[in-house]
Amino acid sequence: MFSRYIASGTMPDTTRDTLAGQKMYDLAKVLYPLCRSITGDGVRQTLHMLQEVIPLQIHEVPSGTSIFDWTIPKEWNIREAWIKDPKGQKIVDFKNNNLHVLNYSIPFKGVLRLAELKSHLYTLPDKPDLIPYRTSYYQEQWGFCMSHNQMEALAEGLYEVYVDSSLSEGSLTYGELLITGETQNEFLFSTHICHPSLANDNLSGITVLTYLASILQKQKNQYSYRFLFIPGTIGSICWLALNESKLSTIKGGLVASLLGDRAPFHFKKSRQGNSIMDQVVSYVLEESGHPFEILDFIPYGYDERQFCSP
Repeated sequence: MFSRYIASGTMPDTTRDTLAGQKMYDLAKVLYPLCRSITGDGVRQTLHMLQEVIPLQIHEVPSGTSIFDWTIPKEWNIREAWIKDPKGQKIVDFKNNNLHVLNYSIPFKGVLRLAELKSHLYTLPDKPDLIPYRTSYYQEQWGFCMSHNQMEALAEGLYEVYVDSSLSEGSLTYGELLITGETQNEFLFSTHICHPSLANDNLSGITVLTYLASILQKQKNQYSYRFLFIPGTIGSICWLALNESKLSTIKGGLVASLLGDRAPFHFKKSRQGNSIMDQVVSYVLEESGHPFEILDFIPYGYDERQFCSP
């Protein structure tokens, strides 16, 4: 869908598209191991890496800041987490896969019997070979995620558990880039940056918007374009609360997510259903020659529910 924008110079289209795609894959590969959340050093590391491609401005909003009827939470960071079985062998280790830890787990150290340990374990019984992604941003608890098959195979006995994390006064971090056009009227592109090692959700959105911004920077544009790299839900609420004076110039926008799989393009309309962006994207999809589906607006989803709120 974005290949039509990579059309400068004399390089053949297929070569340009392959190079652009490879750059996005390479960026995703570097970002994949970082443990991101709605706050913390993983987010900062991610944004600093994006600064090597585009001139992002990084904002820090202190914990405790009121944003409408929400509050910026404490900052979460994690260094180490594991479970040892009754034989002293590590059966789960955060260093091997950061999805193993319930995101935003509070610190914990102790020895538990299997029944008590299971009350802190998360699995997907319908997908027994997969490690689920779970969070507890606004309720203080600790936990681990593992495959359902692994949990079912655990033997009775005592298990040693260790979570070396911190919840402390800090900030919420997000990235922003405004590409100024011939008019102040602007379109907003947003993607969430809070998910850890998840390639489709949402490294695909991060990498696509990074290189779309890079392309738009190099050409003359009629409109201005604002790019936001924000933690999901609370990031868009934070940006809206701090930037009400800018809203009158925004004529539409897109939230980019789940762009890396082989399914047809899916476009969810705005709450209005007939905005400029609704019309433009519908036309582009119809003319693209690619399979697609257009969905009506529903509140469930990503940051479109905040940006489309009354």
